[in-house]
Amino acid sequence: MRTYHCFWLLFWAGQPHQSFLTPLSKRTSGFPEKEKVLVLSGNSRRDLHRSKRSWMWNQFFLLEEYTGTDYQYVGKLHSDQDKGDGSLKYILSGDGAGDLFIINENTGDIQATKRLDREEKPVYILRAQAINRRTGRPVEPESEFIIKIHDINDNEPMFTKDVYNASIPEMSEVGTFVVQVTATDADDPTYGNSAKVVYSILQGQPYFSVESETGIIKTALLNMDRENREQYQVVIQAKDMGGQMGGLSGTTTVNITLTDVNDNPPRFPQGTYQFRAPESTPPDSPVGRIKANDADVDENAEIEYSITEGDGYDMFGITTDKDTQEGIITVKKALDFENKNLYILKVEATNTHVDPRFLYLGPFKDAATVKIQVEDVDEPPVFSRPAYIMEVKEDVPINSVIGTVTAQDPDAAKNPVKYSVDRHTDMDRVFNINSGNGSIFTSKPLDRETLLWHNITVIAAEINNPKQSSRVPVFIKVLDVNDNAPEFPMFYETFVCENAKAEQLIQTLSAVDKDDSYSGHQFSFSLAPEAASSSNFTLQDNRDNTAGIFTRKTRYNRHEMSTYFLPVVISDNDHPIQSSTETVTIQVCACDHRGKTVSCNAEALIHPTGLSTGALIAILLCIIILLVTVVLFAALRRQRKKEPLIISKEDIRDNIVSYNDEGGGEEDTQAFDIGTLRNPEAIDDNKLRRDIVPETLFMPRRTATARDNTDVRDFINQRLKENDTDPTAPPYDSLATYAYEGNGSVAESLSSLESVTTDGDQDYDYLSDWGPRFKKLADMYGAMDSDKDS
Repeated sequence: MRTYHCFWLLFWAGQPHQSFLTPLSKRTSGFPEKEKVLVLSGNSRRDLHRSKRSWMWNQFFLLEEYTGTDYQYVGKLHSDQDKGDGSLKYILSGDGAGDLFIINENTGDIQATKRLDREEKPVYILRAQAINRRTGRPVEPESEFIIKIHDINDNEPMFTKDVYNASIPEMSEVGTFVVQVTATDADDPTYGNSAKVVYSILQGQPYFSVESETGIIKTALLNMDRENREQYQVVIQAKDMGGQMGGLSGTTTVNITLTDVNDNPPRFPQGTYQFRAPESTPPDSPVGRIKANDADVDENAEIEYSITEGDGYDMFGITTDKDTQEGIITVKKALDFENKNLYILKVEATNTHVDPRFLYLGPFKDAATVKIQVEDVDEPPVFSRPAYIMEVKEDVPINSVIGTVTAQDPDAAKNPVKYSVDRHTDMDRVFNINSGNGSIFTSKPLDRETLLWHNITVIAAEINNPKQSSRVPVFIKVLDVNDNAPEFPMFYETFVCENAKAEQLIQTLSAVDKDDSYSGHQFSFSLAPEAASSSNFTLQDNRDNTAGIFTRKTRYNRHEMSTYFLPVVISDNDHPIQSSTETVTIQVCACDHRGKTVSCNAEALIHPTGLSTGALIAILLCIIILLVTVVLFAALRRQRKKEPLIISKEDIRDNIVSYNDEGGGEEDTQAFDIGTLRNPEAIDDNKLRRDIVPETLFMPRRTATARDNTDVRDFINQRLKENDTDPTAPPYDSLATYAYEGNGSVAESLSSLESVTTDGDQDYDYLSDWGPRFKKLADMYGAMDSDKDS
């Protein structure tokens, strides 16, 4: 049974006197033997404290979480002025006064009305005072006191996190720090062991341990391997009361992950791998994939593959696929089944990130044997050379063989091959080829001066399988033959002065040859035999591929001979010798004293054919006058006014007169209604014409209703009179045609609707008598009559 000691609090009054009370230390336990009394005194400001034992006289203590049905008794207020006659009244103010705490104003008893929780509010400060009931004046000064809530162990420890996550490297030493967990207790840490927390491990042994006071979790087992187990779940308990029986507890979960270290070398699942590759596999193409397994992850599992030895070291290569960590074997050079059909390689897989701490586990690499079988495929023919260069003279006869290409089937079957020329490379069909032996021959004459090189493509295909074909370029150079005679590089047209002297140089000649000469061209010049003796000029060969023309006599007369044609023979020194005859034109000109040409035209002096300046000016003025006349005439025609359409009344013409007023047409169903004429009472004055929009709308006038026996003519006259006198009538004329001609009309019906029903034919011959203006109309209606007759 719990007991409480009673606190007797003493406040000294104005005159010194002694009050009996029971002192209580700061921390107590047990129930009071008597009630707790707070004595109010006039000198209450001087609170007594015994410093040696730290007694506190002005406070009450109340146990939290009271579960009784009655109000919890706190203590009693008593004034030394209270005579017990009910003249004094006790009042209470401060924290919770009147709500949590109530006081009996007659006796001064204080009670708590609700359950109190120290964790919500541990201390309440209140003020007490005694007043006279009759006067309402205080008999004692106001005194302050406190009520402290005694703690009980009603809160379990709470961890700061519901779930903790931690990680440590695998293969860690025993005692490696993992994580620290923390739990707090809301109870009073200064009162008893209610808030003293002790940690223990409920789940996770024997792998981990926890320090009871700090909550630090450490490893407890050596060489924990991630490859065996990666995730661990540890449950930690925090218990108050120092872990003693009866204490409250809370738990939390700690998820611990072992991170990877490179403690596993790569291992091939098999020692030998076999692959097949067709011999037609192009370089850099993959042949197969191999993979070494590594139990580690991420960068610790990265592998580098290499070919260390083997007879296919130069034929194959290997690379690493960074995504799958596989080794990709590729072809480096072209394969040939007929040359070698089996390759053996040794491939090694090595970790790229090695941890020195685990080198004792062995080398972090592994090797395997790879065998690659080359498969035979039907290959196209192979030429003996990658390209052919041939030479042929340009004067070779047609169908002459200039060279041969050779191709063979590389397969074991050695299928026969046929040859052909790609005509896209020989559009003129200058060359052809023997399909059986590959000899190339000419089919047209060659000309080196026209085309020096011919580049053609020869195709070799298997006879049994034409799809298997290959191509080779053939470059044919046309060699030069001396088949072109030398000639002048330009047309020589020189002149000689009338006053020229004998042996005077008037022109230097040169020559060109389209043919090639390995030793250089050597040209010789001479006059043609027919001009050698009778010519007025001489030719001198300078022996340097040039020649000079000299005068033979002293003076020349252009009136006697204005132009001389001098034939010159040019020859080369190649075999066979080629020569040509070129003509030099020499004009006789009048020259000044310095030898500068003045005039070379003899006919101009005798028969002047040019016009004088005055004649040219006269012709130009005539042309200008003619143009001005044409422009003025055109302007006058434009400015001339048009004649009026009708000059006199006697002028009979076809005229078009527009009145700019259209009827309603078929849509104007409201302009008139023949039914209205028969029944005047059915007139709707609100109807307006829909073909045009009136400018102003007036309210319609209601007219008197006509009699039933009113004649239509009288009705029309009546309405006409009304409209003439109606100021609201629309400002336009409307023509309404009614099918009524009156009684006893001599003309009978004039309606065009009835004309189509007549059986008689109309005679339009009178139109021809009206003159030429109605000829077109007469022809039209005359044609209609002809159609009817036919």
